[in-house]
Amino acid sequence: MPIVAKLDELGRPAWILFMILGFMVWWPVGLMVLAFIIGRGRMGCGYHDDRWQRKMGRLQDKMERLSCRGDWWGCHSSSGNRAFDEYRTDTLKRLEDEQREFRDFLARLRQAKDKAEFDQFMAERRNRPPEQASQQA
Repeated sequence: MPIVAKLDELGRPAWILFMILGFMVWWPVGLMVLAFIIGRGRMGCGYHDDRWQRKMGRLQDKMERLSCRGDWWGCHSSSGNRAFDEYRTDTLKRLEDEQREFRDFLARLRQAKDKAEFDQFMAERRNRPPEQASQQA
């Protein structure tokens, strides 16, 4: 689709303009363009694995900066209050464990989804009549 690729290169304003023009030409065309924009995530709507991976990466970077594992310039390992330091260490460890568990959960969820889609594809392929298989080959 050369139009879609060109609009993707131009970005969100091009998609919005295309949608407005669709409404001006004939309102169902504008609705179809709007549905396409939302359905394909052209406006950043919906769930996208890459987006969540970037967010998790940024969260990981922030957590590492907060934990002050090394003696970076301006980063002190102690606040001077031993009870607070223990609390902070325990909280950061708990958050890191929860983050790791959540990342593992997402990986298992993606793997299960991929397996289900593959199994469905294989089942459809096995149940396909032989005449369709010879025509597609």
